Amino acid sequence: MEKKLIVQDIFIYPIKSLGGIRLSEAIVEEKGFRYDRRWMLVDEEGVFVTQREYPQLALLEVTLGKDVLVVSHKMDQEKSVRIPFELAVGPELMVTIWDDQVLAKTVDPELDQWFSDFLGFRVSLVMMPESTHRKVNPKYAVHSESVSFADGMPYLLIGQESLNDLNSRLENQVPMNRFRPNIVFSGGSPYLEDSLSKIKIGELEFQIVKPCARCVMTTVDQEHGVKGKEPLKTLSTYRTLNGKVYFGQNVVALQSGKIRIGDVILPQD
Repeated sequence: MEKKLIVQDIFIYPIKSLGGIRLSEAIVEEKGFRYDRRWMLVDEEGVFVTQREYPQLALLEVTLGKDVLVVSHKMDQEKSVRIPFELAVGPELMVTIWDDQVLAKTVDPELDQWFSDFLGFRVSLVMMPESTHRKVNPKYAVHSESVSFADGMPYLLIGQESLNDLNSRLENQVPMNRFRPNIVFSGGSPYLEDSLSKIKIGELEFQIVKPCARCVMTTVDQEHGVKGKEPLKTLSTYRTLNGKVYFGQNVVALQSGKIRIGDVILPQD
């Protein structure tokens, strides 16, 4: 009998391209888990800033307090800032993330300065108001869903066995944080997620909509904030289709509610 599929890990990344947070349970919303990628750094033109160009962003870890995010430097815990969830002094501005332009709100000039000092150039921290609806590509949306500041989809699902298989091919193993998933499950065979179309986690249904194409960000060591060649180099040898390298599946939630570590994942017809 095949081993049950179980939710092993739940992750959110409140500020896009900064450190992630492992949760024991999370609130499922249309745009993604609550607090997931609702904040983002943008340059002076309003264009999003990520580890792709600035791998040192991996050195900024984020923790979730009561009504506040705390951002601190992994190498120097004295360097930290607190970001109240409701803080957004404005003004509003149009920000660019990939092909989308959406309305965001600047959080606080003092926070802008802190992040600018860290990166060495001018950036602003913005948040996505609830009133902003950044639509999922209609080709993949189920019910015209909106998404946060995530690259394109509200949720990313990866099986632990898929990473185990990848690591069996690598000289130096990599942790799951290279791939920034939201939901990691145990059980099943490697790349089982590729064959799923709809799943139920606890009481909630999710639709798997497309494979996740991977980029250079997977090569950033999240502990040291430096870029390498792996695991993208190895992945490209056996997970390439039409010139893109795939690992994990993009997902939309069909219902809102809560999921927890330990929940059983049931494939649906």
